[in-house]
Amino acid sequence: MAEIYGVCDEKFAGVRDLLSASIDRGDDVGASFAVTVEGEMVIDLWGGHLDEARTQPWQQDTIVNVYSSTKTMSFLCALLLADRGQLDFDANVADYWPEFAQNGKHSVKVWHFMNHASGLSGMDQHMTPDDMYDWDKMVTTLAAQAPWWEPGSASGYHALTQGYLIGELVRRITGKSLGTFFQEEIAGPLNADFYIGVPDSEFPRIGSLIPTGDGSAPSADNDSIAARTFASPFAPATQSWTDGWRRAEIPAANGHSNARAIARLQAPLACKGSAFGVDLFSKETAESVMQTRIAGTDMVLGVPIAFGLGFGLNSEVMPLSPNQNTCFWGGWGGSSVVVDQDASLSASFVMNKMFPGLMGDNRSMSLLQAVYQSL
Repeated sequence: MAEIYGVCDEKFAGVRDLLSASIDRGDDVGASFAVTVEGEMVIDLWGGHLDEARTQPWQQDTIVNVYSSTKTMSFLCALLLADRGQLDFDANVADYWPEFAQNGKHSVKVWHFMNHASGLSGMDQHMTPDDMYDWDKMVTTLAAQAPWWEPGSASGYHALTQGYLIGELVRRITGKSLGTFFQEEIAGPLNADFYIGVPDSEFPRIGSLIPTGDGSAPSADNDSIAARTFASPFAPATQSWTDGWRRAEIPAANGHSNARAIARLQAPLACKGSAFGVDLFSKETAESVMQTRIAGTDMVLGVPIAFGLGFGLNSEVMPLSPNQNTCFWGGWGGSSVVVDQDASLSASFVMNKMFPGLMGDNRSMSLLQAVYQSL
């Protein structure tokens, strides 16, 4: 069996075996899985390789692009500002970003950004990957664009635009980019290895993603909101191999990390505000994430989903946990984040072999179910 490294409480031994079997079958090439319970790291495992030829082992400090699992870090930034009284989720975006009021967007609320409900899931103007690296161009164009549907009436997954929208609010309030604010206020204090905008010094330990097929976006009907969302902005998965992608700040998509760091970063939310000696925010702020803000069939993902503040919520349609107060998100290709406040549990799966789809796959689900069975 494939050798798995790291630490694992003995009662979770079956989780180690599952990860090893997944690598043996070829479902995974290299991967990491981590779980905290009550603010303690009880699983921190990794194994496999960085390349399909299996010549370079996945290391303890390997980091990879986790795509939309990055979004959960932008949510933490917004929650932290709200907890400090600097951001009101029920306020108009234009209160913080006056230029955003153009084209009928004067009453778009901050929570609409968090919950994919602002009507800006994609962009009318064609945006190249190079455009995506130009923060001012992206946010200026979004501010000028008219919504594609009535804001607040439905969710439509803001696959790439969400990070710019939340990030510009962070910049307007703090004067810092989201990547800098996140590093200084959250990742640094929690001693967590996660970058939104990777310093060149960390490039040597990045593992490149292994796309399925040509690494293009999921297909959708050409005239649909889903198709328009994925048409622009868009970058193929191979773009993640480039220095430009790694250096940029794309807070919905280009965070680089591993499961250990993600589970650590979400532990304060799982423990209702505090973990690893860091009081990140209040119990009230942490619990607000689990309150439904909008629900229904998402116009881009095409599945029924309920959103709290940013995160998707556990439901009969997506039963990730036996516990009600559980939220989640994941990244293109298979990375995942789960936060269970009833069990004070945070969990993450990060891999390099991408599976099709945006909503996770059986690799992380089977590991998570084994954790719950052991608990």
